[in-house]
Amino acid sequence: MRFTSVAAAAAMTLTSLVPASLPARADSTTIGAIYLDDVGFYAAVRKGIQDAATAQGREVSLLETNARADPGAEGSFIDRLISASAKAIVLSAVSSDGSVRAIRRAHDAGIPVVCYNTCVNDDAMKKYVYAYVVADPKTFGEKLGEVAADYFIAQGIKAPKIAVLNCEFVEVCTLRREGFEAALKARVPDYQIVSNQRGTVLDQAVSISDQTISAHPDVNAFFGEGGEAGVGAVRTIKQRGLAGKIVVFGADMSIAAAQELADNSIMKGVADVSGQGIGKLALEQALNGADKKPIGSLVVPMTISIFKTSQDGKTWLDAHKDGLS
Repeated sequence: MRFTSVAAAAAMTLTSLVPASLPARADSTTIGAIYLDDVGFYAAVRKGIQDAATAQGREVSLLETNARADPGAEGSFIDRLISASAKAIVLSAVSSDGSVRAIRRAHDAGIPVVCYNTCVNDDAMKKYVYAYVVADPKTFGEKLGEVAADYFIAQGIKAPKIAVLNCEFVEVCTLRREGFEAALKARVPDYQIVSNQRGTVLDQAVSISDQTISAHPDVNAFFGEGGEAGVGAVRTIKQRGLAGKIVVFGADMSIAAAQELADNSIMKGVADVSGQGIGKLALEQALNGADKKPIGSLVVPMTISIFKTSQDGKTWLDAHKDGLS
């Protein structure tokens, strides 16, 4: 999961928004798509959705926007999609509770809603959502926690001090941390979380990680829950000349994350889910909903990938020249 600055997000809104008030072609299937961001993971999701739409044996019209992690913007665009008689909506919900009313309005208007990556709370999801495409966030955290535990045990660090750079304004990130801690608790039970602060955008992650090291100079590692958190922590550690003393375990692959993993002096592991794969699955589910197919399994699972060696980073870079996972 990735997040970006308001300025960058606004740029996407201006360049990619298709006005929902315009009528779609009579022979096309109109699908609304809402993203939280315009880079990294969400750029990959967008490409997956667009490629999947192009590959269909029929005309699919996409009406897209970037919600900028703003429930109000998300709700306003959903209302525009309702007015435009969209056949389905694909979105990464901004808030598990704050997004419910808008998603309910779409449901009540007869428009199937497909969540990806983030969704509304369980009760609302069961009532108003057609499908939820997601990699299990606790498993995601557990897999990365296993990598961290392997590192601490190999280094003889029995009571590691860990700082978290979080994205816990969405529930997925809280669950990622819970999974990460569960893996540590099983194998390095004396670990300690010394700090847990929001830091998903690069500049924010750099600033918060710098403050954290000042407050906790004995910190052993950072866990970046999503976005550019891990890369930001690496940058701070380099600036302070602490490579080899503090390491980072991050979420979400990008060119920068892969480059740091390839270097392997600070970044020791990255967990990732293919954004393009999620986008493709989400679009397929949206078309199923548009075609009035019965709801199958509410949760549609995605594979989680773990990268933990220098060669893993180099291989990823060779396979993803555009930086999209």
